[in-house]
Amino acid sequence: MDVTSLKAVLAELRPLLLPSRFEKAQQGSPQALQLGLRCLDGVRWLELSWLAEAPRLHAIAPPPRQGDGSTLARQLQHGLRGLALVDLVQSGWERVVELGFARRPSEPVERWLVLELMGRHSNLFLLDEARQVVALARQVRQQQSRLRPIATGDPYQSPPPLQGEPPSPGESLAQWQARLTLQDLPLREALLRSYQGVSPALVRQLVEPPLAEAPAAGLAPEQWQGLHERWSAWLGALQHQRFAYASKGDGYACWVDAQALSDNALAANPGCSVNAGLARYYGDRLQRRQHLRLQQQWQQRLELLRNKEQQQLEAQQALLHSSDQADDLQRQADALLCEAHRDPLAASEAQKLYRRAKRLRRSVTAVKSRIDLHQERLQWLEASLTYLDQADTEAVLTPLVLDLAAALEAGAAGDGRRQGQRRGSSQPEGVPQPLELRSPGGLRLQVGRNHRQNAWISLRQARRGDLWFHAQECPGSHVVLKASEGPCGDADLAAAADLAAYFSRARGNGRVAVVMVSTDDLQRIPGAAPGTVRHRGGTVLWAVPAQAAALLASAPTLPGEARP
Repeated sequence: MDVTSLKAVLAELRPLLLPSRFEKAQQGSPQALQLGLRCLDGVRWLELSWLAEAPRLHAIAPPPRQGDGSTLARQLQHGLRGLALVDLVQSGWERVVELGFARRPSEPVERWLVLELMGRHSNLFLLDEARQVVALARQVRQQQSRLRPIATGDPYQSPPPLQGEPPSPGESLAQWQARLTLQDLPLREALLRSYQGVSPALVRQLVEPPLAEAPAAGLAPEQWQGLHERWSAWLGALQHQRFAYASKGDGYACWVDAQALSDNALAANPGCSVNAGLARYYGDRLQRRQHLRLQQQWQQRLELLRNKEQQQLEAQQALLHSSDQADDLQRQADALLCEAHRDPLAASEAQKLYRRAKRLRRSVTAVKSRIDLHQERLQWLEASLTYLDQADTEAVLTPLVLDLAAALEAGAAGDGRRQGQRRGSSQPEGVPQPLELRSPGGLRLQVGRNHRQNAWISLRQARRGDLWFHAQECPGSHVVLKASEGPCGDADLAAAADLAAYFSRARGNGRVAVVMVSTDDLQRIPGAAPGTVRHRGGTVLWAVPAQAAALLASAPTLPGEARP
């Protein structure tokens, strides 16, 4: 959040929150604090975050009750009890906000809540009336900052002064151009270094991308004129508080010039509230960040298990290979017995070789059984990694993670017998919710996005006449066409095959071989993980994964089902 967005947020909050009584503090996440403030129209909530990647301050919808037992939340609850928010201060071009709390609006401020929005140096401080630090989000030690170490009990020090000149509406085009061309820099760098309050996001809003990387000294006069007009429009928006939220590609803008305001009537559009827009913007991105982090954590965990299983499989295969030496040992023992009259110890050595050969022959069955088990586990892990890689929404990832956690706890990637014994106590609660949509002929199509959903649609919910599809020799989802509900045509079969190819590791291929089997021919493998089946016979169809993407975009999804 840059200073422009911060000024826009505060301009909206002041008439809504000043004054308002402090009600509650809770810490929704390790780097974010939520404040409940009672106004005339009810309780409004603020989120103050010092997260390095997304420091921010804005209003939010009433959050769920959480984190009120954290140390910082308890300190603020105690320090702000009985006080009212009477001031919101942001000076100059600093990304520092001070929330002043007093007994009454007319009385002196007793507590200051200071939020510094400065990237990895962001922090939150609670100060007393003497501006001593009572509580803070994170202590800054001497080895972390020689300029500004700070801890509880220290007097609060403002951040180091900003570099560059403060922007001024009275600066002429010639002065502005001279300052930006003082150094031989691209226009983007010149703006960032020359003026306070200019962020990379603001540069993108002021300057077109190709022009931003061009040398400032090489711009034409008409380009300078257009840039200065845009610069002046930005300063005018700040001066007259013309703020509105608007999405800009992957980012956003919180200011509009007078022409855009009159043309689009942004000020009259309640959907362009800066606080609501920022809450939605950061909420979506933080959710995607959490989604990606969870995905990566499970991917690393599954890959470690896969590597371990692969090593164990190779060890068992080496043992199986060594069992081929049994015949050689037998021949060596026979040769020693033939020479027993020459060497009295030969008979004893021959007996040892016979016993060793016998052990090797007996181990073949056990080793082959272990090899089959390791291969089965590897198939489960490969399928899990495929589901994880294709879990592109929270609605898909959450049940998948619950399924994987339950399966690993029960031993799906460990001892298959133990998994079978504990299956009842470790399964996630609730009915599985596979992806369901309609085929071109109107029949239901079910797609399992995890092992539990696969078992549900292939074994539990399948009826006589239903058809099962799976990419041949490739990890992927089970797809069931509910042919028991009506006659199916070639288009329905092709759609089901395309879906099976699309939700497999072969998604990027042009054509994929897909096995079609009647669900009556599916068999559950005893002791295997949920969703592991074998089949008899089957028909191979050639599917095109790209056609499934079009089907997902156009085919109606059944009520209650989320898009993949």
